[in-house]
Amino acid sequence: MELTLPVLFLIGAAVFFSFVTVPQGYVGVVTMFGKYRRIMLPGLNFKIPLLEVVTRKISVQNQSLEMQFAAITFDQANVNFKAMLLYSVMNQDEETIKNVAFKFINQASLMQALTRTVEGSVRSFVATKKQNEILILRRELIDTIKEHVDSLLESWGYHLIDLQMNDITFDDEIMRSMAQVVASQNLRAAAENEGQALLIRKTKEAEAEGAAIRIAAQAEKEASQLRGQGVALFREEVAVGMSKAAESARDAGLDANVILFSMWTDAIKHFAEYGKGNMIMLDGSTDGMDRTLKQMLMLGNPKLDEKKK
Repeated sequence: MELTLPVLFLIGAAVFFSFVTVPQGYVGVVTMFGKYRRIMLPGLNFKIPLLEVVTRKISVQNQSLEMQFAAITFDQANVNFKAMLLYSVMNQDEETIKNVAFKFINQASLMQALTRTVEGSVRSFVATKKQNEILILRRELIDTIKEHVDSLLESWGYHLIDLQMNDITFDDEIMRSMAQVVASQNLRAAAENEGQALLIRKTKEAEAEGAAIRIAAQAEKEASQLRGQGVALFREEVAVGMSKAAESARDAGLDANVILFSMWTDAIKHFAEYGKGNMIMLDGSTDGMDRTLKQMLMLGNPKLDEKKK
């Protein structure tokens, strides 16, 4: 039996359409008469021509979705969010691919559902917080959204890899007021630090001044004691010297007043040699010497003063 040209053409077309190539990173979903039949892995695959149809080629690579939306805080402040969602198909198992292929009518419906889910979760969280808590609770917000979205994506056959809140901003008026609050807090902190520094400096200065006064007082006390000891020692030595001089004068048959006269003349000589311009009125006569010595003797011996009286 000879094959005609049309028959050969049909056989060639059937063989040609029996093979399908699935790119790397994709999984093919095969249906027959509109019903799911099987999956095709990357590479060259065979299908029944005219009966089996590759309905979709699902990417198992990482996919990203950028979102921008707004929310209102508990104290009625508008917060603007810019987020990035990174997700992928959980695995290449047949049930997972089947779930991904038929859960949504198309990719746009998946993106819409995913976006609305993230927005709703963020708004529910933000509605319970005040504006000054949003930036502080960024990590808590992300963790809460990831937990909720990840569980939902798993039911769709996807896995949440990462969620990032790239930008969180408030309205211009709120931003200005927050900047003023931060500036005033910084000024208050600076004033408190300056006051503490001034207090510490004044305290240290007072402590140093008190220590200096105590040291000076102790030094003055010790100096006074030393001066007193020196004067006492001087007087003692003078008394001993005068006593010896008086004994020597008596042994020599001289009057002890000669010693007093010598001391008087030495004092006048000392005043004249070492005086620095200060005026001292002295009676240099022998009568003046006699009166001065008697007065000194009466100061040193109170009994003579009482006897005179």
